[in-house]
Amino acid sequence: MLSPELAAGIRRGKGVKQLGARTGNWLPQDQARFLLQQADGDGLRSARDLAMLSLLVGCGVRRAELSALRVEDLQIRQGHWAIVDLVGKGGHVRTVPMPAWVKDAVDRWRQSAKVTACQIFRAVSRYGTPWGKGISEKVIWYVVRRVAERIRPDHLAPHDLRRTCAQLCHMNGGELEQIQFLLGHVSVLTTERYLGCKQNLEKSVNDHFGCLFSRTSVEFL
Repeated sequence: MLSPELAAGIRRGKGVKQLGARTGNWLPQDQARFLLQQADGDGLRSARDLAMLSLLVGCGVRRAELSALRVEDLQIRQGHWAIVDLVGKGGHVRTVPMPAWVKDAVDRWRQSAKVTACQIFRAVSRYGTPWGKGISEKVIWYVVRRVAERIRPDHLAPHDLRRTCAQLCHMNGGELEQIQFLLGHVSVLTTERYLGCKQNLEKSVNDHFGCLFSRTSVEFL
């Protein structure tokens, strides 16, 4: 209904510049704990789902990284269990430490499903038995969505649990650089966008190391 000249002029117009940054969706600590409680159960499927959610929340891994995770990737480094040489986005390699509660959830699944090598996670049949040699990223998406529907009405994606891991690390005193290593971000700016970092002048970081000099403490000779 517009003339070609007017339509071309509208197309050339620049949009309004967006200010700020989207931090995405993530869960507070109490909701993250409740999510894991909802996944817990007695069956084999519950053991698998709890292990997967624990890795998403506790280690901040991506869906592709989780589906490709192998038994051989879990090793001890510096006295701590970790996912070693994890190949992430863009082919970047990192080592991801595993909290003890995450390792316990993975061990419970492996023992129940008798997984001793290759991909850790497998499909579970309607009869409650493991089958196949792995799972797809779509299965992980379905598991997160199914469990999340029990605690909140809005949509929750696997990547939101990765953001949850970053936010909980930051809220509990984790250093920005260490969170960057954990998530495998090439640039710390990406980590900052995950966290929605902003300067805090009320509790500034350079107040933490205390007073280094005061004229009242100087002794004059």
